[in-house]
Amino acid sequence: MSKIQPSQVHVTDVVLRDGHQSLIATRLRTEDMLPVCPKLDAIGFHSLEVWGGATFDACVRFLKEDPWERLRSLREALPNTPLQMLLRGQNLLGYRHYADDVVERFVAKSADNGIDIFRVFDALNDLRNLETAMRAVKASGKHAQGTLCYTVSPVHTLEIYIEQARRLIDMGADSIAIKDMAGLLTPYATGELVAALVESVDVPIHLHAHATSGLAPLCHLKAVEAGCRHIDACSSAFAGGTSHPSTEAMVAALQGTGYESGLDLEALKAVGDELREVRKKYAAFESEFTREDVSVQINQVPGGMMSNLANQLKEQNALSRIREVFAEIPRVRADLGYPPLVTPTSQIVGTQAVMNVLTGERYKTITNEVKRYLMGGYGQPPAEVDAEVQRRAIGNEPIEDGRPADRLGPEMQRLTAEVGELADGEEDILTFAMFPDLGRDFLQGRRDGTLTPEALPVAESSGRPVSEGTPTEFVIDVHGESYEVQITGVGRNSGGKRQVYLTLDGMPEEVVFEAKDAYVGGAASGRAQASRPGHVTTSMPGNIVDVLVGVGDNVKEGQAVLITEAMKMETEVQARIAGSVKAVHVAKGDRVTPGEVLIEIE
Repeated sequence: MSKIQPSQVHVTDVVLRDGHQSLIATRLRTEDMLPVCPKLDAIGFHSLEVWGGATFDACVRFLKEDPWERLRSLREALPNTPLQMLLRGQNLLGYRHYADDVVERFVAKSADNGIDIFRVFDALNDLRNLETAMRAVKASGKHAQGTLCYTVSPVHTLEIYIEQARRLIDMGADSIAIKDMAGLLTPYATGELVAALVESVDVPIHLHAHATSGLAPLCHLKAVEAGCRHIDACSSAFAGGTSHPSTEAMVAALQGTGYESGLDLEALKAVGDELREVRKKYAAFESEFTREDVSVQINQVPGGMMSNLANQLKEQNALSRIREVFAEIPRVRADLGYPPLVTPTSQIVGTQAVMNVLTGERYKTITNEVKRYLMGGYGQPPAEVDAEVQRRAIGNEPIEDGRPADRLGPEMQRLTAEVGELADGEEDILTFAMFPDLGRDFLQGRRDGTLTPEALPVAESSGRPVSEGTPTEFVIDVHGESYEVQITGVGRNSGGKRQVYLTLDGMPEEVVFEAKDAYVGGAASGRAQASRPGHVTTSMPGNIVDVLVGVGDNVKEGQAVLITEAMKMETEVQARIAGSVKAVHVAKGDRVTPGEVLIEIE
């Protein structure tokens, strides 16, 4: 007979964070959260996850909301329920490692503004990257939850997870979370892992499992049977698919078993009904790629990554190639030493996979984040990386093997000076620290009163948002070559010419049709099309982050001359020949598309 005895199972609901992050690309606005808060607060959850992950980014980038004000508003609206956040260890909520003083202040201000439970993780399970954050949480008097990012690979074994759990407890962890962000757990693997952890450590075990493969509800039940007493679930309005098991369904499943949650199904149903109406407002962000799909057991793409990846490919006019990207992701992951796919490594691997597919050559273009990763900038990869990929990315550059943050000096004083009078308090300095360019623009817009959230597309007949139409697809034969073409939008019609935007072999380009048998290329920017080796262009649509050279500068072949940003990842654009810079046709912030002449070198 099992020594595990029935007892209450405690539920954390993630609808205000991971639920909408996984299904509608993190677009749920605070104004649509607050009305349902009294109902949520009265239910008696163990906690509500309300902050962290991509919500900070989405607030500043798209919604033009102050994320700190969101937290304060939720704290006021949920006075009786502990609030929980997801914290990326030394990465906090950004995409790089921050100095220890920034981590310490971010945790302290998060606690001051309302967070009670900090779920702290590192994308590589490099526990050195959790030390400062865990220490800061304990110093704040809050609950520190150490996290194991679950993944499947030749090097991720049961023994490794048990060893890491013990090390987290040595750091002061009050509980241990199993974070299955991709939905890779299977029921019996869950039972085995939970049983081993329950036997090995003396703190509560929490299970966070995405429903992507359809197996998560079964995993939850096996976890409970094995001794787990804390599970994450999501209100049915934002449950299932790449989100989480339904809270209502899990509560109903446990009734009469001795593992009851103590939660009222009627009250949970009322929350789901209210939020289901709210979700209709965000139809433009729904994606077919967030449904249940057992192929996640093959491509290993986590829930939040899948919806955001689909949305980003849509912006690149390349959504039709998402299956190729899914197939490429496991290959890139193996090349990089099997990192778990969770922010920021999910973005690092996913964006590189997109570039490998859209450029037509693996690692023809390598993002700065992949280079930083291969130089040890994020910590120790779980396994050996591919030597040829590493050589192509960083050549003979030295590889650091220590804790990345040990190479960073204090940053708060510098950040305070850089943001200057735009910051009204320490929270604003930390917003700037997370996303310097976005943060500065946000703070400036707030001061000027010019912040405008992205528009929600609305159908006039129904008053409800609608998503963009499906592109028209057909094949064009030109000089004996066949090209798959998508018309993704129509431009102006003047002078007998019709401008349309096409996706040709996955790369969006504007063309002008003048006659039945010909077209004349030309970008909306008016830039010429690249035709010589000295014409510097980009292989991905994006924005100019920085221009590294000026007219008259001498450059070497392979020298970085521009930095572009696409899908939140930066990439260096290099000169194909040595010579002198004759002309620069772009500036920081410009939108660029492949084939345009951005810099001329002679």
